[in-house]
Amino acid sequence: MNSDILMQKAQKVYEYLKSQGKTIATAESCTGGMIGSSLTAIAGVSEVYGYGFVTYSNEAKMQLLGVNEHTLAAFGAVSAETVAEMAEGALARSGADMAVAVSGIAGPGGGSEQKRVGLVYVGFAQKGKATQTHALQLDGDRESVRRQTVENVFDIIMR
Repeated sequence: MNSDILMQKAQKVYEYLKSQGKTIATAESCTGGMIGSSLTAIAGVSEVYGYGFVTYSNEAKMQLLGVNEHTLAAFGAVSAETVAEMAEGALARSGADMAVAVSGIAGPGGGSEQKRVGLVYVGFAQKGKATQTHALQLDGDRESVRRQTVENVFDIIMR
């Protein structure tokens, strides 16, 4: 994946949020801060982006975002249910207008028959609207899966 494409998408997200007078927060697991890093590479982004949570462990998801222990036990960290709670937790804790959350299996290990390497869930929460979740099945190595996740997140925000 081309880093120029990633930066162009981040720039479009910034311009869109700025034009709408909206703010966003991020809650990241498998991307480890890559969404926030892509956004903060843009000068002036603090107008629209103030909170980024990197919650790689289940404990961090529970402590920082309020993800329910029972959700993690029943569905796992890589699930629609977990990313919905992550996004809602980021939204509530940040006071932003919207929040996006990601959790997935970037590889090369960690996959199973039920959840293959490259499976990523995205949660998108907005004030006053139902939380959306998206399942992605991505291909490639660890870095490629992480980068594709960020690009998909930026596309989801723009929708």
